[in-house]
Amino acid sequence: MKPLGDRKQHYWLVKQMAKATGADVVGAHASGRLAQSDWANLVQTCRECDWSEGCQRWLHTNPKASDAPASCPNCDRFAALQAV
Repeated sequence: MKPLGDRKQHYWLVKQMAKATGADVVGAHASGRLAQSDWANLVQTCRECDWSEGCQRWLHTNPKASDAPASCPNCDRFAALQAV
């Protein structure tokens, strides 16, 4: 099993990916549509991902995108938060 990535780094990657894709994770959490455990799972899933370097490059070149890349393990979650 590979070591998990840094919590702070992946917290910010989740926030950046959410912003880039228009998924309002902060608003969804504040309104109760995204539970604290779901928010933590987004970050934990990101920490487990092997694609974090690719993610950073993708975020740099795609600051506004309609969807997260398929290689993102949270892409379906971001898409669901876009629809809300």
